[in-house]
Amino acid sequence: MSTTESPLTASDPTTGRAAQETLEDYTLRFAPRSYRRWSPAVVATTALGGIAYLADFSIGAGIGLAHGTGNALIAIAVAAVVIFITGFPLAYYGARYNIDLDLITRGSGFGYYGSVLTSVIFASFTFIFFALEGSIMAQGLELGLGLPLWLGYLVSTLMVIPLVIYGMKALSKLQVWTTPVWLVLMVAPLVYLVAHDPGTVDRFLSYAGTDGDGGVNTASVLLGAGVCLSLIAQIGEQIDYLRFMPPKTPENRRGWWTAVVMAGPGWVVLGALKQAIGVFLAVYILAEVGPDAAPEPIQQFRSAFDAMLPSWVVVPLAVVLVVISQIKINVTNAYSGSLAWTNSFTRVTRHYPGRLVFVLVNLGFALALMEADMFSFLNDILGFYSNCAIAWVVTVATDIGVNKYVLKLSPLRPEFRRGMLHAVNPVGVVAFVAASGLSIALYFHALGDSLQPYSPVAAAVIAFVLTPLMAIVTRGRYYLRRPDDGIGEALLDPDGNPSALTLDCHVCHEPYERPDLAACRTHDAVVCSLCLSTDKVGDHVLPARPSDA
Repeated sequence: MSTTESPLTASDPTTGRAAQETLEDYTLRFAPRSYRRWSPAVVATTALGGIAYLADFSIGAGIGLAHGTGNALIAIAVAAVVIFITGFPLAYYGARYNIDLDLITRGSGFGYYGSVLTSVIFASFTFIFFALEGSIMAQGLELGLGLPLWLGYLVSTLMVIPLVIYGMKALSKLQVWTTPVWLVLMVAPLVYLVAHDPGTVDRFLSYAGTDGDGGVNTASVLLGAGVCLSLIAQIGEQIDYLRFMPPKTPENRRGWWTAVVMAGPGWVVLGALKQAIGVFLAVYILAEVGPDAAPEPIQQFRSAFDAMLPSWVVVPLAVVLVVISQIKINVTNAYSGSLAWTNSFTRVTRHYPGRLVFVLVNLGFALALMEADMFSFLNDILGFYSNCAIAWVVTVATDIGVNKYVLKLSPLRPEFRRGMLHAVNPVGVVAFVAASGLSIALYFHALGDSLQPYSPVAAAVIAFVLTPLMAIVTRGRYYLRRPDDGIGEALLDPDGNPSALTLDCHVCHEPYERPDLAACRTHDAVVCSLCLSTDKVGDHVLPARPSDA
């Protein structure tokens, strides 16, 4: 099972062919122990390799140029704290139970079909940031090779397809081998500039911004934090790797926790540092290239390399940095986006077309954004999107942290299988819709100009308050459709990890591990989660327990 997976269902004979296209992503299902052979360190390195993107430099630069260094640094710090706190419970559940964020969301307040809404939100995150990184790469190709931007957009899109098809094995090798080169190219120019021209630090700290007077004010901080918080959904991409963590045991406990914290919520530490560096580099090159080009990472690193290297190597090296960074993050964006689209499509249509189809769909959306020059109105897109992302992540994090562990109204062990969950759970859906809807209204000045900067705060606070309130009102009745899956063997091993017991699926006749299976409704047998998802008439889906429904 560690090398092939053929989830063919009797009701959908095309599924086997589609599954053969992607042998290593375990789309829609629990990641089995037999496949998770990487050490915690390798998984963490692979996950952190995906955040090598250069968008942070642009985001930080945009905030700093508009609001000044002081406001930008505080905004970056505020957003980082929120992202870390909300990301921790999500990363833990993904690594502990070996499921992605969509599967976590299903059992954490949204229900089997309710989480389709958040899957689309996450898929949107992946193609928005793919387009952003593709735009940055196209800028590098234009500077280094003279390619027109439209062609650079196409090249940056097509080149990731061969890399993303084969899932975790190919991605882990790519991220591990390219990370040291990327770190050296990113850090070396910054260290050189600070060491050889200390005045750059003073100019950076005193920069007032085009919209400010140099002072710190709440509106500027919140507007900047709102843009940074658009990255809150990045935890979903981290979990797409963390779900391949090995079981947590007394022997590997320390390394396991270190990997989960660093590669889970800890990604934001490096992200915040890159945003601050983006402000620094934008201020450094502002007089040379002007405010329009200063947020472009290719211009930032071209100027930084120019200060420390011979002129003939400057542009090629800057282009190498941009290309490596773009490939490292956009294989992750394409991979995670394809998983999200596949999850949504399969649940709604009960047909599994294979992940490759949605790799192309996601890349098509990203290419359209690039050709529409999304880079020129970046902050507007991210500011709007952050309201939806904050509402979703805070809702799920609150359900885990408060509803599960404090109120004990939500089951501690996450559930994702069809038949075990209600179609829609009002706890998460109501909290998410209310939080995102009101915060978007604030963002578009519906309640006045003075409240507009507070839209991200509104999204977080409303989601945090409504999620436990809805659980109390509904008394937790809509989390589980039935309390057991009809299989006598334990779901977890003595260490609390998902059981490695293997049973054969009655429908596709393939072996799967215990957490991926449920009893069949019509036969004395078990059925895997994907066959349950593609069961068009519900022959195999367990009935609700009337006393528990």
